[in-house]
Amino acid sequence: MSQTQAQTDGPENGKLQFYVTEEHHPEGSTMLGFWLYLMSDCLIFAVLFATHGVLGRNYAAGPSPADLFDLPIVAINTAMLLFSSITYGFAMLQMERGAKAETLFWLGVTGIFGVIFLGLELYEFNHLIHEGAGPTRSAFLSSFFTLVGTHGLHVTFGIIWLITLMVQVGRRGLIEANKRRLMCLSMFWHFLDVVWIGVFSFVYLMGVLG
Repeated sequence: MSQTQAQTDGPENGKLQFYVTEEHHPEGSTMLGFWLYLMSDCLIFAVLFATHGVLGRNYAAGPSPADLFDLPIVAINTAMLLFSSITYGFAMLQMERGAKAETLFWLGVTGIFGVIFLGLELYEFNHLIHEGAGPTRSAFLSSFFTLVGTHGLHVTFGIIWLITLMVQVGRRGLIEANKRRLMCLSMFWHFLDVVWIGVFSFVYLMGVLG
C-alpha cells in the first residue's frame, strides 16, 4: 500500500502538500502488461501462420512460391532485420552505461535498418502486384500478403515508437521512465525478429524448396 505524507507550507497560508513515498508507476506492472500484449500478438501470428499452412498450396492455377519469390532479396531483407536487432542490443548496453549520445546513435542505426527492411518489403509487394500476383489472385497469395503485411505493419509501428523514444531521450535523457519504455520496445523489436525468422523459414524457404 502506498504511503502519503503531508506537511503545511507554513502557518501563514495553511496549505497542504502531499508526497507519495512509493513509485507512482511500478516497473513490474508495465512489464507484466507488455508481456500480456506480446502473448496476444503471438496468438495473432499463430493464427496467420496456421492459415497460411492451410491455404499455402492453393494456387488457383496461378503462380507458386517458386515462380514468385526472389530468395536473395528476401535473404538481404532478413539480414537487415537481424542487424537491427543486434544494434538495438548495443543501444541497450549503452543505456545501462548511462551514455545518452551512444544510445541515440545505436537507436538511429536500428531505425535505418528497419526502414531498409520496410523498403525492400514494399518493393517486393509492388513487384508481385505488378506481375499480376496480388492478394486477390489466389488463396495462397491472400494468406501471404496478410501474414507478411501484418508483420510489416508491426515493424512500421515499431519504427514510429522508436523515433518517439529517441525524441524523449533527447529531451529528458535516460530517466527511469525512458529506460522502461526502451526495455518494452526492445522486447517488441526482438519479438518481430523471431516472427520474421518463422516467416522466412516457413513461407519463403519451404514455399520455394518444398
